[in-house]
Amino acid sequence: MTAAGEGASVVVIGAGQAGLATGRMLQKEGIDFTILEAGPRATGSWPAYYDSLTLFSPTAYSGLPDLAMPGEPDAYPRRDAVAAYLEDYAAHFALPIRFGARVAAVSPIGNGGLAVRLGDGETMMAASVVAATGTFGAPHIPMIEGASSFGGTVVHSAAYRRPADFAGQRVIVVGAANSAVQIAAELAGHARVTLATREAIRYAPQRLFGKDVHFWFKWFGIDATNLFSDQGTPVLDDGRYRLAIAAGRPERKAMFKAMTADGVIWADGRKEAVDAIIFATGFRPDLPFLPAGVAFDGAGRLRQRRGASIALDGLYFVGQPGLTRFASGALRGVGHDAAGVVRQIARRLRA
Repeated sequence: MTAAGEGASVVVIGAGQAGLATGRMLQKEGIDFTILEAGPRATGSWPAYYDSLTLFSPTAYSGLPDLAMPGEPDAYPRRDAVAAYLEDYAAHFALPIRFGARVAAVSPIGNGGLAVRLGDGETMMAASVVAATGTFGAPHIPMIEGASSFGGTVVHSAAYRRPADFAGQRVIVVGAANSAVQIAAELAGHARVTLATREAIRYAPQRLFGKDVHFWFKWFGIDATNLFSDQGTPVLDDGRYRLAIAAGRPERKAMFKAMTADGVIWADGRKEAVDAIIFATGFRPDLPFLPAGVAFDGAGRLRQRRGASIALDGLYFVGQPGLTRFASGALRGVGHDAAGVVRQIARRLRA
């Protein structure tokens, strides 16, 4: 653990799946490092997801480097099982983590290193910094006409927990990806629900020829591409979601065009009163400690190449979706990117 005012060769920001995988790779290289975690546990954002969240990848494809996730290989782990696994991972490898250490800013210093300023005013010096904060802290809600006038409940899926919270209500879920469909289908047993999408939902089978689709992703090398980066990720379905939506539980409609004080205006001009709108509309990189010009280009894309910042020497990224490949933001993908970033850091330190 690094004392106040001192430095480490590498500072990793975030002790979720990306930060832990990066820490393990640094440990194997024998590089001095410290992981800074704003929260009290090495679980990332997993405990904050909705209660019923289930991984779309089976146990066999959901582990981090050098320690398999426990459980039946073909089972689909639940939220709490993933959180427990991450804590066990950090303890198993005795990774050096400082909890309650929120990073306020990262900036260059004269010797080619980086200064990491914490929220309590402490500053740490590092040769390299890895931003492994993921996206959960930056939920995205699109701009919609009349949104400020709506008097009902508006939440992002990041704040959704359980269907009982909306029992008996008229609810719209916005989105066409896995979380939107899963939440809407779950809610349909407790409330009157519409799934509002801008395009038709695209499905992919959860299993093909007796194998989970992730087996085929690996077999055909899809995980190593960014095949779905522009089209969006299809909904992995064993048949239940397609059938539920076809049966109108939930119904699916084209996205509404505006919000009113008590509801929405649908694309056909019809007005309808609703109690709550849940936006399952994704996240953006959670990098508040970086200046906008360092983190993003004018189009909002992360300024990086193979996980290395192209705006600030010594800064790296792990855990962002689409960083180098389709699986970059997933449990099964962060190990690959962490290994690649650590190889770059090791070369930089030797130089």
